[in-house]
Amino acid sequence: MTQWRNIRNKTRSKNPAKESVRRSTFGVAEIHDDRVVGIEEKPSVPKSNYAVIGIYLYDATVFQKIRRLKPSGRGELEITDVNNFYVEEAAMTFETLEGWWTDAGTFESLLRASNLVAKTGANKMRTQGENA
Repeated sequence: MTQWRNIRNKTRSKNPAKESVRRSTFGVAEIHDDRVVGIEEKPSVPKSNYAVIGIYLYDATVFQKIRRLKPSGRGELEITDVNNFYVEEAAMTFETLEGWWTDAGTFESLLRASNLVAKTGANKMRTQGENA
């Protein structure tokens, strides 16, 4: 996580991703040549195996991007739209999460996540291309 402390010096936004078999239930990052080129929310045909895991790190321009948001078809402001503003500026980077990951968006999955943390501890992040 040391890399995350230096975000101001290296990048404008960072988004961890995790290879997942249930991609259609999450946002999915489309990645080409180690760059995020798009993020799609719960796609029926995912463009990659990389689920967006819900941890975001942004620079101060995020507030300007938030002001540009328009409600989605669900009537909500979508974090995927914020991420795609960074993608459009070629300012979105990612890291691949090693080890386990689980969604925590339901009571059942939150309990599973809590039990995994209690049993195994937290994971470490590895920058794309960095040796383990």
